[in-house]
Amino acid sequence: MAFGIKRADLKRWKEEVEGGHIAFLTHFWYDPRFPKAKSVTKVGCNNRKKLSEWGRTYGLKEEWIHERDAYPHFDLIGDKQVEIMKSEGRFQELQKFLY
Repeated sequence: MAFGIKRADLKRWKEEVEGGHIAFLTHFWYDPRFPKAKSVTKVGCNNRKKLSEWGRTYGLKEEWIHERDAYPHFDLIGDKQVEIMKSEGRFQELQKFLY
């Protein structure tokens, strides 16, 4: 279940994904399967090859790409989320959603 996301942020993410860009969307999230996780970052791109290559640089497997609607994406949570967000310079989201 998603929380703390604005409609404009979701619209921007979808437009970036549709435009073939690597796009980030972080929001508060709860799933009982991951009780320690407070947030998730969706990293999407409609160019599956580009998304797969991006993910490979972080040790993400192509089969982990979610094919939801027209927005293929990786879901990042936990330590991997923090590692990738830091590497990508996404410090504002880290401060807002993780700390």
